[in-house]
Amino acid sequence: MKITMVKKIFADGSPCKKCGEIEEKMRAAGQLERIDRTVVADESNDQSEGMVLATEHGVDRAPFFIVERDGAPAVIYTVYFKFVKEVLNAETREEDEIAEIMNDVDLDFL
Repeated sequence: MKITMVKKIFADGSPCKKCGEIEEKMRAAGQLERIDRTVVADESNDQSEGMVLATEHGVDRAPFFIVERDGAPAVIYTVYFKFVKEVLNAETREEDEIAEIMNDVDLDFL
């Protein structure tokens, strides 16, 4: 299995707030070591690897995760807690999952 995290950088060079929050949660939980690659969707460069991946997979928000398994199509996760539960097999709280899904104001669109 190969996991790619795509995070966003705004045109002015500042990092995406939600991406930073998710990255910090992953660091605190010891999950970052499970990520094989981190790529950047640079808002000022639509040819940046992250922007190309977003277009290729039809994703319009960041961060997102691409999970590739041998012989299977890539699976895209745009909800951190769903990714954690289904891929990293970690416990999540239903309240956290619902809060992330319902709190779209913090999501950064690509």
